[in-house]
Amino acid sequence: MDWITWSALVALIGLIYYFFAKKYEYFDSKPIPLVRPTFLLGSTAPILFRRRNVLTHVNEIYYTYPDAKMIGFFDLVNPIYMLRDPETIKQIAIKDFDFFSDHTPMLSPSEVDEDTETLFGNSLFALRGQKWRDMRATLSPAFTGRKMRHMFELVGECGKSMASFFRAELEKGEDLELEMKDVFSRYGNDVIASVAFGISVDSLRDKENEFYVKGKDMLKFNMLKMLWKVIIMRSMPSLARKLKLDFTDAVFIKYFKGTIEDNMKQRKTHNIVRNDMIQMLMDVQRGALSHQQEEKDGKDAGFATVEESAVGKATHSRTWSNNELIAQCFLFFLAGFETTSGGLSFLLYELCVNPEIQQRLHEEILQTSDSLNGQPLTYETLQKMEYMDMVVSESLRKWPPMPFTDRYCHRDYLFEGVAEKPFIMEKQSTAWIPIIAIHRDAKYYPDPDKFDPERFSKENRSRILAGAYLPFGVGPRNCIGSRLALMEVKSAVYHLVKEFEFVPSSKTEIPLELSRKNTFGLQTQNGVWLKMKSRNVIG
Repeated sequence: MDWITWSALVALIGLIYYFFAKKYEYFDSKPIPLVRPTFLLGSTAPILFRRRNVLTHVNEIYYTYPDAKMIGFFDLVNPIYMLRDPETIKQIAIKDFDFFSDHTPMLSPSEVDEDTETLFGNSLFALRGQKWRDMRATLSPAFTGRKMRHMFELVGECGKSMASFFRAELEKGEDLELEMKDVFSRYGNDVIASVAFGISVDSLRDKENEFYVKGKDMLKFNMLKMLWKVIIMRSMPSLARKLKLDFTDAVFIKYFKGTIEDNMKQRKTHNIVRNDMIQMLMDVQRGALSHQQEEKDGKDAGFATVEESAVGKATHSRTWSNNELIAQCFLFFLAGFETTSGGLSFLLYELCVNPEIQQRLHEEILQTSDSLNGQPLTYETLQKMEYMDMVVSESLRKWPPMPFTDRYCHRDYLFEGVAEKPFIMEKQSTAWIPIIAIHRDAKYYPDPDKFDPERFSKENRSRILAGAYLPFGVGPRNCIGSRLALMEVKSAVYHLVKEFEFVPSSKTEIPLELSRKNTFGLQTQNGVWLKMKSRNVIG
């Protein structure tokens, strides 16, 4: 290699270094503290190379400057504003929502395809701008307390079936040692199959049923293939669009769409009506789904419920394609399969290692059961269980479904009162809300690692800052399915704790070790193993 080639190569390397080094100067003009980046990796290396789990990683950044309301760090070479102050979080997520109405796009902003055919791209989580607003308004009437009451029977049947299965297993004579994430993945699968897809499956008795197996395979595929897809989508967005890259396997997408479309066809042909999301999609297509004027749900499903904003109650005239509507069922599938099952696993773990809390909850469940006089559990009765709601609310504090969320800045935004002087957050910047770090900050929750449902008693709830309790997000972009998730969780806990006691087994980890493989959610390294014992309570 001659000296000219060497010189060109050195110059090229120098230009590349200069290009990326300039990116790391972004926060130099900002009056907020910065977590010093590693070249090319920013603050991402520990989690990218699996040296930290997501809880430790978020906490490490969060506590770098414990007195700051906001700090800067880099995700690879992308500047991120971490919000540490509940009032600032409410300011951008609620008061100034129009500046921060979207999540950060996977593709670069100039390459976002508004007409994408991908399931993930059409899901409520990924939609942006006016299209997101219209879809939110379209779907929100399906998640009111009124609709949940109609849907409760489907969810309750899954809980009763799960309890019946374990009752029969325990009658064989020995206590059961169970990995709870597997148990609740199957339960969540059955609920979503019934509620979102209009089909009946029993994943505890029929462990290899097609719906469950394809769902597991799809999620496994995502975990293995996610990285290269993200790289292409972020670095070569035009190519990603041409390839129609999605986060799901094409075989699963075909099965998924076919299941819903066949179900809709059968209902139209035979005039079948069922209180589930398939019916909701059909109602949307007919323009028959809207908010009732008298509906004021508030926190009818519990303290953790998030309320719908004016965005979700707006009217619109958009016509949706089958693909755009089916994409929402895909999102509910992911939430039911992973998020809810993980949350239930952590909750049962806490009841296991806090037997006095489990016993008090069991007593409330028995009192509730007695009050029914042999009648089935109802949605209204479930919501009246105060200690149940306290336990669930505390579990969502300690183990939130999403450890963090983000908001994307649409136009230059002036921050005042968060640093020593005002400053501009530029258009196309990302703000990060570290939910799990805030939930475990002793400033807001004394002795934060202790599982203490009394934090959410009627007497103590007023002490909880609105911007410091975010299990389902905050503002108009909060989780649309909070009522469904809470109903699913409470129904499962009711039927299980009523009949069974959960105690540590030889495989129970105390404390739990979190996995370093999952960078998006909380997942244990070795599962959540518990022993189930019969209480000899029937009915």
